[in-house]
Amino acid sequence: MTNRKFSKELVDGPNQAASRSMLRGVGFTSEDFSKPFVGVASTGAKVTPCNMHINQLADVVEKSVDSSGGKGVLFNTITVSDGISMGTQGMKYSLVSREVIADSIETVVGCLGYDGVIAIGGCDKNMPGCIIGMARLNRPSIFIYGGSIKPSSENTDYVTVCEKTGEFSKGELDESELIHVEKVSVKGPGSCGGMYTANTMASAIEALGMSLPGSSSQDAISEDKQKDCLNSGTAIMNLLEKDIKPSDIMTKKAFENAITIVISLGGSTNAVLHLLAMAHAIGVDLHLDDFTRIGKKTPVMADLKPFGSHYMSELNANGGIQPLMKTLLEKGLLHGDCMTVTGKTISENLSQIRPYESNQKIIKAFDDPIKANSHLRILYGNLASEGAVAKITGKEGTSFEGKARVFNSEEEGVEAILSKSIQSGDVVVIRYEGPKGGPGMREMLKPTSAIMGQGLGDKVGFITDGRFSGGTHGFVVGHITPEAADGGVIAIVEDGDIILIDAVKDELTLRISDEEIQNRLSKWINPKTPPTKGVLSKFAKSVKSASLGAVTD
Repeated sequence: MTNRKFSKELVDGPNQAASRSMLRGVGFTSEDFSKPFVGVASTGAKVTPCNMHINQLADVVEKSVDSSGGKGVLFNTITVSDGISMGTQGMKYSLVSREVIADSIETVVGCLGYDGVIAIGGCDKNMPGCIIGMARLNRPSIFIYGGSIKPSSENTDYVTVCEKTGEFSKGELDESELIHVEKVSVKGPGSCGGMYTANTMASAIEALGMSLPGSSSQDAISEDKQKDCLNSGTAIMNLLEKDIKPSDIMTKKAFENAITIVISLGGSTNAVLHLLAMAHAIGVDLHLDDFTRIGKKTPVMADLKPFGSHYMSELNANGGIQPLMKTLLEKGLLHGDCMTVTGKTISENLSQIRPYESNQKIIKAFDDPIKANSHLRILYGNLASEGAVAKITGKEGTSFEGKARVFNSEEEGVEAILSKSIQSGDVVVIRYEGPKGGPGMREMLKPTSAIMGQGLGDKVGFITDGRFSGGTHGFVVGHITPEAADGGVIAIVEDGDIILIDAVKDELTLRISDEEIQNRLSKWINPKTPPTKGVLSKFAKSVKSASLGAVTD
């Protein structure tokens, strides 16, 4: 009999007549009470292109569950937009939304006795938020990615607009040209089209085994994405029949597969933060150093934006990530025995996958990669005793030493960059933007895009206890822990101090003596006043270090 472990407590027997009465009020029939209930968690909203179509996808999923013998129940959770709020105080709510999404899915499913869950996410915090919620519940579950937006007719996207703003500030672009790029670059539904955080996390989740094969690369508006949703009903019923739960899929080896895919695709630094949090939710012991260990043997193979030339839509037209996964499996870099939401293993899912066509230019040959090992570098040193995360492709070089230019907020740093007061050889330091200090750990896409737009990408270093958008590139280091608000060494850096970023030795060093560090720390007083009420206050009080995934439980 198909698994009704939770719904039967809600609706079986005379004592549950009142519950059944309420459910009849929303359209349940007598026959429905003998079916497994599947919650369909939609992040659909018109607040962002990433999610504007997801309610329509959720309708398809709900009907697919119903036609497959279950009872689908659609409900909504929130989404916010990183891209819209970027560089403003509103961005403080972005990472917080991951926790709100996880909490809300756990709350609805836990309260209403759903036997399984299908969650559909678009913008990047949706995805780990959905997975964290499903992991806590540990009921048969599937994640569906809303899909990518296609690039504009001029081959531009959201990140293009960010970088053009830097060109405008430098005087190389007039306002009419900037407005033109703004108008053409984002049209229609779907998440940002490069290997930014949304596509990074979608790919990681597919490799993790929590979405159906092919889900991560599909265009938002496509027959493939419709089929992905149509196939979800049969798939969730299979998982319910076999009682395959997230804990059976999200194992340590599965997380290693996800890390391998993120590295090979040249993915976002946010994957480090989110994979740590997802692993924590399911009880898997994952650490920063696992990224280093796996990164030593995993090449970067994808020529995808932001530091490459291509979009996810182009990769999808060439077969998506499945042929890449098969190559990595054949090279011994993926664990083929990991279970997936198909009810089959990674190896079984990939058995019939054909290699990429020889003339495609997006995924490089294994023996001729973009970079021989990981672009995601976990740095330690007196500036980051608990670790920091760098995204260094080698195009910028592998080490940088320069003089600190220190700012206590993103806004201060952006003003300095746009006013052209940052010079070649500087290391921009933006602090008090960590999980507690922000609070909320804002993404630094606006300042890094301004640096790139001014042609300083390989001439300026950038470090922060905040984080970066997946669209960021350049010589950047984020997630510095301990963060400034916790009295980390980044809090006592002064203008003119020499900072070394070494992506070969994986070190982040403030070149002053230990005695001077201790002297400065003894005089340090936190200049920031944390919020005293509301969701940001709750987050600041409960959040743990970025080195642990910025989890709140």
